[in-house]
Amino acid sequence: MIGIFKNSAGRLRNGWWLLIFYFTLGVLVVPATVYASSSGRSVSLAFQALLVVIATSVCLAFRRERIASVLGTAASWKKHVPLGLASGALIWASAAGTVWLIGAVEWEWGGGNARAVIDGLLDCVAVAVVEELMFRGFPFQRLVDGVGAWAAQVLMGLYFVLTHSAGISAAGNLKVLAMANIFAASLLFGTAYLRTRSLALPISLHFALNFVQGPLLGFGVSGNETQGVWMPVLAKGFEWWTGGAFGLEASIPGTAAIILALATALLWRRRTVAAGPEATRVSSPS
Repeated sequence: MIGIFKNSAGRLRNGWWLLIFYFTLGVLVVPATVYASSSGRSVSLAFQALLVVIATSVCLAFRRERIASVLGTAASWKKHVPLGLASGALIWASAAGTVWLIGAVEWEWGGGNARAVIDGLLDCVAVAVVEELMFRGFPFQRLVDGVGAWAAQVLMGLYFVLTHSAGISAAGNLKVLAMANIFAASLLFGTAYLRTRSLALPISLHFALNFVQGPLLGFGVSGNETQGVWMPVLAKGFEWWTGGAFGLEASIPGTAAIILALATALLWRRRTVAAGPEATRVSSPS
């Protein structure tokens, strides 16, 4: 019986920690959702982020670990946030630029939507925090420790796709492409964590991708309509190139940009490992 609950080092097995995390999160989310529904509201993204932070903190307290073991060090945040923001902007700038070059989109100035853009920016911050804590935070890190990096990547990637199923199901002919790109994006975020052992890069990258695509360029974000600084006018007959209402995540240029970014992240590790034994130890899964 001891082997069911504890590993050879005498620590509670990772599967139980996953159950503890989701149970703790459920204890927090269910009453908040019931209360919000009784008031005719929904739980705000910012409050969802707070609940995930609390659930993570509770689990870390039980494990006697600091929050930095999940979030990463202050030095990592200082180094990787600018990289994540720049990378996210470059990914969608290249995809949107390709769509524009083939004549599939033009933009109209939507500067009158300043308040919507600010709200969108705040929502993008909350979504990035919630989703990265859920999919690359404590649960993902326990999976990596328990079943290995790539098995954890695949499992969390499928879970990530599942949580976006509402938007994907409404994507029409682009369902398969949208699903594939969401899965590839999950692999990209997971690789960003595995290369840095910090959530700074995946959170900032996730935020930049959502903000540039939605509140800045005006495309849909995973099927959710947005109002942007610029509003795109999509040409008819180019749905596979523009992603239609789903957004660039369901477009061919989006696929190319995400795959290229993922390949770059994977090659980044190869260069790091080649740097010497010390770099190999830093890059290897914990």
